[in-house]
Amino acid sequence: MANDYCVLGIESSCDETGVALVRVQGRDLPVLLAHALYSQIEMHQAYGGVVPELASRDHIRRVLPLTQEVLQASGKCLQDVDVVAFTRGPGLAGALLVGAGVACALGASLGKPVLGVHHLEGHLLSPFLSVDPPEFPFVALLVSGGHTQLMQVSGVGRYQMLGETIDDAAGEAFDKSAKLLGLGYPGGPALSKLAEMGDPVAFKLPRPLLHGDNLDFSFAGLKTAVMVQAKKLASGQGCAVEGLPGQVLADLAASTQAAIVEVLVKKSLAALKSTGLQRLVVAGGVGANRSLREQLNLACARRGVRVHYPELHLCTDNGAMIAMAAAMRLQSGSQAASMTYAFDVRPRWPLDEIMA
Repeated sequence: MANDYCVLGIESSCDETGVALVRVQGRDLPVLLAHALYSQIEMHQAYGGVVPELASRDHIRRVLPLTQEVLQASGKCLQDVDVVAFTRGPGLAGALLVGAGVACALGASLGKPVLGVHHLEGHLLSPFLSVDPPEFPFVALLVSGGHTQLMQVSGVGRYQMLGETIDDAAGEAFDKSAKLLGLGYPGGPALSKLAEMGDPVAFKLPRPLLHGDNLDFSFAGLKTAVMVQAKKLASGQGCAVEGLPGQVLADLAASTQAAIVEVLVKKSLAALKSTGLQRLVVAGGVGANRSLREQLNLACARRGVRVHYPELHLCTDNGAMIAMAAAMRLQSGSQAASMTYAFDVRPRWPLDEIMA
């Protein structure tokens, strides 16, 4: 690759269509020129969750207009794109195929190489887009959707798994608990918002594996405890869970969030202690949670640990993180773009398969 080039990134793994353009100049950190994002939340709310077929069709409608929007905002044209990156997986198969197909078609038409990116690596490297980017090495807490993982990160592609969820992830615990409380979709943000009005110690809920001798996570038992508590409260008042007084629901939401956050914070601190590192990176959708940020900031400040997050608007799925991950892989030499335009996708793609 030349020393100065542009990478177009396309994200379409689930219910957000994202496109972004980053510029790489030598060994400097890649710079985000422009990005655009369309969320399908409103469309899926009527169904209480993501409908894969509808998601795929909507990606088809959005991806090219978003690409045009990004190019216009950046002052660039298609001919200025040197590499087209796309989310290869994990995610919904049909949704991934949209992004992969468009990216490879663009690459073939422009005569430019393409690069498939791991969605979770995009999240992992997204804090490098922030105004306070981290430096290697660091401990990473990756909390995205069905994934909760702690890793020691020495460089691009140089990841050592320290611990991961053995059943439900933190994001699933938020979403499933929200559904049990009748909060609708998307559940996690709704539960967090309701929790702001509640008492986090109102109900005693379990902190699974908190005192274990490893760094793994388990949130399935917490979800079950929330269900049992909610049904007990509803039975006592002779109503459905959704009919409980607003303050009761808020207290249960706050207690649920407190349990999840405490586990994430203490496991992260344990990972820092075991590795001897003094830098923590938090990435993924749950990384936007206000309570998690507040408690991590406080705990890390007490220990002299630097903590880094993506910008709030880049915590969700987005094209910027895909373009950034591709650019950093190209810079590091850990992966080369390809002029082969026959594509496949990896709906299930363990992160450890891309580790150096």
